[in-house]
Amino acid sequence: MELTQSDSIKILLSVLCGSILGFEREYHNKTAGFRTIILICLGSTIFTLVSLKMGGSDDRIAANIITGIGFIGAGVIFKNDIDVKGLTTAAVIWITAAIGMVIGISEYFMGIALSLMVLLILSLLSRVEDFIDSVNHKIKYSITFIDTDLRHLHLVESLIKDLDLKIKRKSLSKKDERLIVLLEVSGNKNKIKKLGENLLNIPEIYQF
Repeated sequence: MELTQSDSIKILLSVLCGSILGFEREYHNKTAGFRTIILICLGSTIFTLVSLKMGGSDDRIAANIITGIGFIGAGVIFKNDIDVKGLTTAAVIWITAAIGMVIGISEYFMGIALSLMVLLILSLLSRVEDFIDSVNHKIKYSITFIDTDLRHLHLVESLIKDLDLKIKRKSLSKKDERLIVLLEVSGNKNKIKKLGENLLNIPEIYQF
């Protein structure tokens, strides 16, 4: 398979666009960083080039790119009892593959424009998220009490309400003669920070 000048431009541009998005992920210390994002963009471009050189009539390669990227994206998503992490990084992997495919079909301007648009969304709109988070922050507390006395739980819930915070009891269980509760608290971020400090001073709490 002969490597043409057009192919070389696509490969270099793919590396450039992957670098733009990879730098942002690496800067924020995400699981899929600089090299990973570049390789995803470059790989998508190469597979698209192969598909075109095979005649372009069979779209199974493009479909398999999407399937493969789905597996990679799933690998950076982590779920625990408290929350889910990695969804944004998985979305970046997904859109990076799409940009690589766009470059592979010679839509250079669109590839660059999409890369800059994604960078804009990741950098500037995060400030909007930070503002929303400051006025309506949400956090989950897993609290273990020293015994099974429900009055300790009622004390904590009263403390939360006194701080004008919203509260949802997600689960309640008992283990090793200790009461365990999962609470979802939302409201002003500074008040939630104060709540955490207050919880440290409650002797009835074994750990949280």
